[in-house]
Amino acid sequence: DAEAILHLGDFHLNGELGLAKDKSRAIELWTEAAELGSTEALFKTGLVHFDGCDELAQDKAKGITYLESAAMEGNAISRAKLGTIEADGGNYDRAVRHLLISAKLGHHGSLVAIKEMYALNLATKAQYAEGLKGYQDAVEETKSH
Repeated sequence: DAEAILHLGDFHLNGELGLAKDKSRAIELWTEAAELGSTEALFKTGLVHFDGCDELAQDKAKGITYLESAAMEGNAISRAKLGTIEADGGNYDRAVRHLLISAKLGHHGSLVAIKEMYALNLATKAQYAEGLKGYQDAVEETKSH
């Protein structure tokens, strides 16, 4: 069960439920959960590869691959992270496209990022309006369920 393996990895990361605090084991379990289809595990595995840590050498390309896989499966946080990566690289058009998608999935931070980019003339008023409407629609959709 991908979600159970993901949570077991989280427990190892934090040393919870009597398990030893072991980031290497957490990464192994997240990778296993990602292979089984957990989008949250894809995100966590992508993030740890992208940023690197004592237990794992930085591999930005591999990290982006995991993040893209999670984003394609509808993971809003992964999509937002890809937007941030693109913005940090000066690819503002691609950044806004990622952020619009994640805002439409209900990710508030993406809407804030688009607003900030609009204030800096890196996004258009139409893009901000599109993100705002998409975010509001997503919030309404979750309220109705």
